[in-house]
Amino acid sequence: MGQPKKRTSPRRTRSRRSHLVLKLARAVNAKSPVKAYTTKRESAKK
Repeated sequence: MGQPKKRTSPRRTRSRRSHLVLKLARAVNAKSPVKAYTTKRESAKK
């Protein structure tokens, strides 16, 4: 059988991957008075 075609460009949604966003959000939360949303559990009202 023939091989499937190779993807020519990386996925366009790569910059949206949640683990990268989480990492940035936690970095922001460590320093900034304005808190970024991380996860339902972490961002829940204390």
